[in-house]
Amino acid sequence: MPGKPLLLVDIDGVISVWGFALDERPPGVWTLVDGIGHYLSTTAAEHLRALSAHYELVWCSGWEEKANDELPRAVGLGPLPYLSFDRVPTPGNTHWKLGAIDHHAGDRPLAWIDDAFTPACHAWARERRAPTLLVPTLPAQGLTAVEAAVLTDWARGGPLAA
Repeated sequence: MPGKPLLLVDIDGVISVWGFALDERPPGVWTLVDGIGHYLSTTAAEHLRALSAHYELVWCSGWEEKANDELPRAVGLGPLPYLSFDRVPTPGNTHWKLGAIDHHAGDRPLAWIDDAFTPACHAWARERRAPTLLVPTLPAQGLTAVEAAVLTDWARGGPLAA
């Protein structure tokens, strides 16, 4: 793939993890965002920093511009572009993020990491003209070495990219 593909990064369930057993909590730190506690995975942050060598990172979260209020300091990345959503599916798109993704990405190759893909997301990815990879996470773990390896290999065009 010429140039860097986009990496659309959800926050809740990817960086801000929840649902883990207290004795199985991944490495991380607690932070308050608008008075709401979030447990941010330091492992996910490390992987995002490494992935930034292969991708143009974009926040793809309902946090929208608020992602840049807290996350650059906590994750160790500068402010990133973010998508804004109208939260209403556009015609032909039955997931609330797809219209904004289409508008931002156009025909660029992209990978999207999220904990809440729907069948509509998978159908959309199959129908895109540009290479597209959906990488699901488990909310209790977030972005781990497994997903980071898939994303790195895909960006490099390796065998996991299929």
